Amino acid sequence: MIGKPRGGAADPGKAGCAGTPKQAPVRFAAASGKGGRTNVARPMTITEKILAAHAGLPEVRPGDIISICLDLVMANELSAAVAISEFRKIRGAHRVWDPSRIALVPSHFTPNKDIATATLSKMMRDFAAEQGIQHYFEVGRGGIEHVVLPENGMVGPGETIIGGDSHTTTYGGVGAFATGVGSTDIAAAFALGEMWLRVPPSIKIVYQGRLRPFVSAKDLILRTIGEIGVDGAIYCALEFTGPVVRELPMSGRFTMANMSIEAGAKNGIFPVDAVTEAYCAAVGKRDYTVYHSDPDAEYQKTVVMECSQVEPQVAVPWLPENTKNASELNDVQIHQAVIGTCTNGRIEDMRQAAEILKGRKVAPGVRAIVIPGSQKVYSQCLKEGLTEIFIDAGCVVSTPTCGPCVGGHMGVLAAGERCISTTNRNFRGRMGHVTSEVYLAGPYVAAASAVTGYITSPEQLALPVGAAV
Repeated sequence: MIGKPRGGAADPGKAGCAGTPKQAPVRFAAASGKGGRTNVARPMTITEKILAAHAGLPEVRPGDIISICLDLVMANELSAAVAISEFRKIRGAHRVWDPSRIALVPSHFTPNKDIATATLSKMMRDFAAEQGIQHYFEVGRGGIEHVVLPENGMVGPGETIIGGDSHTTTYGGVGAFATGVGSTDIAAAFALGEMWLRVPPSIKIVYQGRLRPFVSAKDLILRTIGEIGVDGAIYCALEFTGPVVRELPMSGRFTMANMSIEAGAKNGIFPVDAVTEAYCAAVGKRDYTVYHSDPDAEYQKTVVMECSQVEPQVAVPWLPENTKNASELNDVQIHQAVIGTCTNGRIEDMRQAAEILKGRKVAPGVRAIVIPGSQKVYSQCLKEGLTEIFIDAGCVVSTPTCGPCVGGHMGVLAAGERCISTTNRNFRGRMGHVTSEVYLAGPYVAAASAVTGYITSPEQLALPVGAAV
């Protein structure tokens, strides 16, 4: 058996996408030059095992083109608008295939910034009501999809998840196969609950050693992208392993899986362990299947990183691969700091920022914007007194939104302005004017920089290590 069910979950390879028998999927074998393959299952990676199970196949190989059943289909107000329009063009598609396996989350321009974005949100809201979609997260009851879905137990180990957002890779943090797709793919998935894809090769990243103070998962993924490049994992599965990974909290795993797309990956994925299972239990995710890579599985390559040498990182414009040590960038003045959103908007991220900001003030001339990733995180910030710390420091605390990350609202940059941000992309014009600049970092560095007014490593603030919030 290639997967171990938990909570009585059925093997997804034994049923159709709506729980009914399915025909054997069409499969095109990858050219190997060996005249075909045997019927004996080959050693497989975790990604290959998940895909094989959801295709109803004993094995898959990189390059195979397969059709898989989907456990969850997600869209936000931007991707849903096109998907809904295309869904209505599909002959015979009057109802979605399973309203319990679709999630719709207004997040990017919410609360709506203008009439156009309000129209997009209304279109999605009306579609959810029309189709009886159970998981529609209205403003004030949800947040950013990549924080909301995990915390509501909607993604789990061994599942296949697609979303109309490139950072759907986030859900690989729980050991799921999760990838972003276009709106037309979402439309077809609304109707069928299936998707075809090419099986990606896998790259193993092994993290060894111990993390230094103030070094978080965000620093690890920035350093990784800096080493392999933004094209270093094109259409590959990035598998994060090693002793350091086993010590990471779920928040850090979500952060790293989130940014796997910044290396060009098809998906990012973590092994399922006790930390994963404890998280699933806490959020009410009971039925899932655990897969592990075989010891002799084939990888396109293996990259080993010695983490004890990693300092707090910053990716300078205009690519996430342009990583430098934060301590080397003290000459870069900033005008804005953004802490939160889908990459670093979980409660652990808020605590890191508050650890730095407690008892300090945001520097004159700097705007500090804190964006909890969901209403639940926002509420927890209030309960723990973090919101008071942020406000006392001179920050504005926003409702959950993707806003500034995509240059939409709630923190758009003017010409020549610089922002230190815990978001995931720093392309030219990403957060506003084409001459503005975005520097990517983790919550510790973003908060420290907000205090000094220039890019600063938290160690440079002489904060006692482990100081309580």
